[in-house]
Amino acid sequence: MRWPASLQGRLGLSVGVALTVLWLLAATVTAVIVRGELDEVFDSALRETAERILPLAVTDIVGREDQGVTQRLARIREHSEFFTYVVQDDEGRILLQSHAADPAVFPPWGGRGFRQTATHRLYSDAALQDTIRITVAEPLTHRASVAREIQMGLGLPLLIVLPVALAAIILAVRFSLDPLRRFRSRLEARGARDLSQVPAEGLPTEIGPLAETLNGLLARLREAFEAERSFAANAAHELRTPLAGAIAQAQRLQSETSDAAAGARASEIEATLKRLTRLSERLMQLARAEGGRLRVDQSADLRAIARIVVNDIRREGAPGRIALNLPDAAVMSDIDPDAFAILCRNLVENALRHGAENLAVDVTLTTDGRLAVANDGPVVPREMLGRLTARFERANADALGSGLGLAIVAAIAERIGSSLILQSPRPGAESGFEASVMLPTNGADPAPGIGSGDG
Repeated sequence: MRWPASLQGRLGLSVGVALTVLWLLAATVTAVIVRGELDEVFDSALRETAERILPLAVTDIVGREDQGVTQRLARIREHSEFFTYVVQDDEGRILLQSHAADPAVFPPWGGRGFRQTATHRLYSDAALQDTIRITVAEPLTHRASVAREIQMGLGLPLLIVLPVALAAIILAVRFSLDPLRRFRSRLEARGARDLSQVPAEGLPTEIGPLAETLNGLLARLREAFEAERSFAANAAHELRTPLAGAIAQAQRLQSETSDAAAGARASEIEATLKRLTRLSERLMQLARAEGGRLRVDQSADLRAIARIVVNDIRREGAPGRIALNLPDAAVMSDIDPDAFAILCRNLVENALRHGAENLAVDVTLTTDGRLAVANDGPVVPREMLGRLTARFERANADALGSGLGLAIVAAIAERIGSSLILQSPRPGAESGFEASVMLPTNGADPAPGIGSGDG
């Protein structure tokens, strides 16, 4: 028999088997003890029967006119007779016998006391100087039948009591493990980013230390992640001022030098510093996406935020390249406006950077909260789609960018209970690329999706 994998199954099976074995053992011992007591009771009944009948038989036999004649008592009514007897003289002649007595059952006189043959238990006694003797016999099958009835009386209830007892054991074990199941449910309900302590009230003392150890591990992990995010955010923030100063110095150097080589080198330094500035900004956004609260108590219209982000990108150097499609009705969502702005900006900038330069980028927000950003360009291989959300991963190694844009969007989508869906070619076309995210609307959770698609 295979041992159950669950603790509840193991406890139920072990306690049930132990209960069954103990019950059978108790029933067997009880039956043995009762059998011994029954033998004493029946032996006493045999002796009492002989001692009561013998005086009556002596009186009857002594008062007879015809001596040595066998007299068989007549049956008064139909009944089962477990005790039979014969009364004999000292020569072995039967003087009196019960109506159901079989002389062949009674062995020759062997003195007073108990005897036992293969079929009967007997008791013998005598009177008038052993001239009148009585022997009472009881079939051994009678005693065996009574013993079987007692054993059946002890054993048959097992067919009812044991299933009821096993059901009660299972219910008791299940009730006792309810706190452990609640603890497991709380733990399973946690998201990948939720490292807060799991409530452990009501747990048995044997499981309590395990819960405390788990909560301690979660606390250490939370502190480690917070330290990592804090370092990234602080480092990126602290880099802003010196980077801005270095860019200003590079620009001043370009304006003041007359050496073409020095000016070109200063221009390269400025471009490098600007890339470093963008990278620090992306690191701050990633730290915000992984550590901040992305769902707020008050809903906002996502159309206004998307319009602000797109207009800002247009002013920075992409005039006429973005086609913004917004619904007429408001798209209310409880996602943090800053988080949505970061998500939208990264998707649009990624599309502008990697799409065809002479074609527009389509930004579409639907009433059900689906934000889709699509651009035209070469088809991204299917095996590459699944890697684009990794940090510092780019489809084109020669393209500008930090490789963090889609990673930031994927982190935000995961934190709000959604996912980033990547498709190439774009739906309805033979080329291009589309990234889409389902956003929560009116306080409802977004429908879960897949991490990437192949269109």
